[in-house]
Order: sequence, then C-alpha cells, then structure tokens
Amino acid sequence: QVQVVESCGGSVQTGDSLILSCTASTSPFDDYAIGRFRPASGKELDGVACINWNGGHTYYHDSVKGRFTISRDNAKNTMYLQMNSLKPEDTAMYYCAADLDETAVVVLDDFCPKSFSYWGQGTQVTVSS
Repeated sequence: QVQVVESCGGSVQTGDSLILSCTASTSPFDDYAIGRFRPASGKELDGVACINWNGGHTYYHDSVKGRFTISRDNAKNTMYLQMNSLKPEDTAMYYCAADLDETAVVVLDDFCPKSFSYWGQGTQVTVSS
C-alpha cells in the first residue's frame, strides 16, 4: 500500500508565498506521477499542478499558471509545489496524489487525470486579503 504524506499548509496574506511538499512511500519513487488537487466550486477535485515521473511533463491549472511551480526530487521521494503571489481564491484544502506513471495515469503538459489511486490526507491553505 502506497502512503502519501503531506507537509502542513498554512495561513498567509495575499501576495505571500508558500511551499507544499509531499512524499510517497513508493519504491522506486520515480515510477510514479504526482499531482496536487483542490476542490473546484462544485466540490469535485480539480488538478492544480501535476508532474510526470521525471519532470518532463508538468501540468498547471489555468488559474495558477505563472504563479505556481511543481517540481520533484526523486532522490528524496518528494514533490514540491511552490506557490507564489497567493490570492484569497487559492484558499482550499490541497490534496496530494500518486500513481504509476504511464501505466495507471498519464500526465501531459495540458492534461492531468483525476484517477490517481493513492491520496494524502490533505492540507489547508488559507490566504487572507
């Protein structure tokens, strides 16, 4: 069973930055695509940023392009989401997910599936105006 563990979120002001990290107990870690999700207005989870096994493909939701950067360090089994210029509308519970890349899920530059199998517990990010 793959365990996905997330770092704590936080409460920040508009314009501030925050880094979310996520580790997965997979071996090898670089067999897995990783994604960050948050609820959309209809409560269904939307992909915020996703990354394939080697970082060669990264997906960003239109609302975060130019502000968020997803990256991974396979040697540390960790994915990072750098969030800059945060806005109140970024306030949400953020979930990390993992699944076998190119087998169970395929992450492309313009597509991130929602069918990841392994999910973290979620971490709250609150942005105040």
